[in-house]
Amino acid sequence: MNRIALIIVLLTATAFCAEADDRIPQLKEGIIDTTQHTTLGLPSCPEAKTVTIFSPSDSTHHYSNGVVMTAFKGTFYCMWQSSQIDEDAPETSVMYSRSTDEGLTWTKPTLLAAATDSCYFTSGGWLATADTLVAYLNCWPRGLQPAGGYTYYIYTTDGSRWSSYLPVMMSDGQPMRGIIEQDPYPLADVRIIGAAHFQPGLHVCPVYTDDPTGTSGWQRGCFKAHDRGSQSRELEPSIYRQPDGTLVMVFRDQNSSYRKMASLSGDGGETWTEPVLTNIPDARVKQSAGNLPDGTAYLVGNPTGTKRRYPLVVLFSADGICFDRALLLRSGNSLQPQRYPGKAKTLGYSYPKSMVHNGRLYVSYATNKEDVECTIIPL
Repeated sequence: MNRIALIIVLLTATAFCAEADDRIPQLKEGIIDTTQHTTLGLPSCPEAKTVTIFSPSDSTHHYSNGVVMTAFKGTFYCMWQSSQIDEDAPETSVMYSRSTDEGLTWTKPTLLAAATDSCYFTSGGWLATADTLVAYLNCWPRGLQPAGGYTYYIYTTDGSRWSSYLPVMMSDGQPMRGIIEQDPYPLADVRIIGAAHFQPGLHVCPVYTDDPTGTSGWQRGCFKAHDRGSQSRELEPSIYRQPDGTLVMVFRDQNSSYRKMASLSGDGGETWTEPVLTNIPDARVKQSAGNLPDGTAYLVGNPTGTKRRYPLVVLFSADGICFDRALLLRSGNSLQPQRYPGKAKTLGYSYPKSMVHNGRLYVSYATNKEDVECTIIPL
């Protein structure tokens, strides 16, 4: 997008709590070619390695999604939501697996949170400190209309013995009446930035806490989402940081522009600009953002500009504004066949999440919403 067009986009945004500026992320023209459906015209990374964490069989659940990884005390952990056939079925539970060789081999999946008579669970991600691993669990009460939920957590200090379910608490002492997103972003101090989709329905809002465990003290940021009735236009965000400390929250757009939306915060997540459209293509899906050790910002997703969830791509930016490099992680040509059909079982690489560990970028995702996989890229 040229500067004149960018100014027009920014001038159409009415600021709320803070003013937007020319730090809104943009994709440099010519980086991807959306007419090349399997690769977007991008080079692959010959050093990348893809590992299968779980593959369904006739004797297992066939649906998987919401794959999230973390590292804790020398062991990798991966969680995902699991159901027999269909998405968000009544039996939906959370499974997890472990790896002691930095993601190359994984244990047989173990149940982390089982569906109950009153709710089912989906994966809410992890928060690891030096001493404690917290697993967030999103609880969806049965029959609640419009659909929404609560966030619980369990924790462990040894990676095997888990606490009972506990509610994630807001700063006013009340349980969080919302579904937390899967990749909380710790700042250099004790503050943690995240996002939650609050009831009634699913209305997104940035949240922050100064509790280093990420289990209490959460506050809503000053933020204006665009209301679509039972949900907000902006959903399922992820976060990265620009070199001057500005936080960027990148959203899926439920209005089907098939472009990412973005909002900025310059005060540690307390106030945010009103979200605006970027020129970065999207498949209207969950994405993953973050920073490499040298500060480089990255965005992982499916920048197809259509509903197509392949290929899987990572975009890079030195300044967190102009994304001018891209790498192909998985192409449409490497997409395995879907073996078990089911409700909402979209083909492709769905809902990626990522982490940086020991000089590698790990991207986890669900292939065809049945295989739990991870692609490892040396930095």
